[in-house]
Formats: sequence, structure tokens, C-alpha cells
Amino acid sequence: MSYNPQSGSRRSSGKQFSKSAHEKKAKEKKQRSGAKYLMEETPEVSTQDVAKRTLNSLGKLGNQIFALSPFSQYFDDWLVNLRQVVSEFESSPVVVADEQFAKECAQVFLDAEAALSQKRLEENNLSAEAKELADVNHQIVEADKQYAEQTRERSIKRNLEVQRLSNRIRELEEQLASEQEVKISFYKFSAKRKAAEQLAQTTQNLKAAKNELEVTLQTFTAEQEKLHDSYEKQKQDLNANSDRLHMELEKLETDTSNAVRQETCAALTNAVNALMQRASPASS
Repeated sequence: MSYNPQSGSRRSSGKQFSKSAHEKKAKEKKQRSGAKYLMEETPEVSTQDVAKRTLNSLGKLGNQIFALSPFSQYFDDWLVNLRQVVSEFESSPVVVADEQFAKECAQVFLDAEAALSQKRLEENNLSAEAKELADVNHQIVEADKQYAEQTRERSIKRNLEVQRLSNRIRELEEQLASEQEVKISFYKFSAKRKAAEQLAQTTQNLKAAKNELEVTLQTFTAEQEKLHDSYEKQKQDLNANSDRLHMELEKLETDTSNAVRQETCAALTNAVNALMQRASPASS
């Protein structure tokens, strides 16, 4: 009575085992077929393809434009990217980099690091020159202010002195006119002689006052011209220094490292091409 169910169970278990093994074999066959198809669909990368991709990357890095100053903030990342491009080229299974290629690349990177370090130093110097320019501009403003103040003070002093001398001359002229009338009205010899002496003294005083006025005007004019010449020379020197600093500071808005980076990538491009030429006979 119990034998038949056991027999049926064994048959059922055998069928399940046979079906499972069959499905497993079919799955493995399908996987092998898919892998074979994938291998057939993925062509082998050639040395020329790797070189072309490397040269394209070098061209992009050589023409890369840095956005904002200070441009030295981008130097380290740029060098890292450049080293990565060369490293990927050397590590490619289809590329055999020889000792000459390694030496050429090492020298190129040494030269690039030295040149970019110099550019970094120049940018730091420009930052100091920016402060110097601010100081020069302040000196220009102070020079204008000082010249205007000195001119105003001299003008006030000149006007006061001219006014004093003009009043003195006017008084002497009035006194001279009065003394001339007295001289004419006197009949006595002694009184007339005294009036003549006084008239001569007044005339001499008037002449001296006029001479003093003339000398005063000439002196103020000469001093003002001297002050103006000194001011103009100072302004000329300050403006020349300001123009020089402005020209230097224009470099802050210009990426002067671009030429260095282009030369670096061009040198690495030449190294890659030279390696490909040396490897070409061996490949053929």
C-alpha cells in the first residue's frame, strides 16, 4: 500500500532533477553564446586609436582657457590632468613606451613645472604692484591737493602785498600832489626849499614803492612758475609710474601661462608621435 506513493515520488523527483539540469545547461550555453557575441562585437583597440585619443586630449589641454585671475589657482589641477593623459597612454596594453619616451616626458614636465612656478611668482608680484598702484594714485590726489592749496595761499599773500603797496603808492601820489601845490604857493626861499626837499623825498618814496610792487609781482610770478614746474614734474613722474603699473596689472586679466601650457602639450605631442614612429617598424 505504501510502495506506490514512494515510487511516484521518485519519478517526480527524477523529472524535476532532469528539468533543472537541462535549464542550467541551456542557460550556460546562452551565456557562452552572448559572451562570444560580445567579443565579436567589441573590436580590439589599435595603437593608432590610443595615440589619436591621447593627442586629442593634449590638444584640448593645450588650448584650455582659465576663467578668472589669479590663474595660478588652476595650475596644479591642470598638471594633474596632463599627467593622467600621459599615464593612460603609457598604461595602454597596445602601447610600448620606451626609455626615450619616458625621459622626454619627464623633462617636459620638469620644464612645465618650472615655467608655471615662475608664472605663479609673477602673479604674486603683480598683487604687490596693485597695492603700489593704489599708493601712487593716492600720491597723485595729494599732489593735486597740495598744489591747489599752495597756489591759493600764494595768491592770497600776493593779493595782500599788492594791496598794501597799492595803498602806499596811492597815499604817496596824493601826498606828492599836495606837496606840489605847497611848493608853488610858497614865496619864501627857505620854506620853498624845504617844500622842494619834501617833494623830492616823496617822489623818491613813490618810485621805491612802485619798484617794490613790480619786484613783488615778479617774485610771486617766478615762485608760482617754480611751484607749477615742480608740480608738473611730480605729476609727470607719478603718472608715468601709474601707467607702468596699469600695464603690468593688465596681466592680471590675461592668462600669460597659456603659451607655456601650449608649448608643454606640443612637446608631449611630439614625444608621442616620435614614439609611434619608432614603434612603427616593429609593428609592421
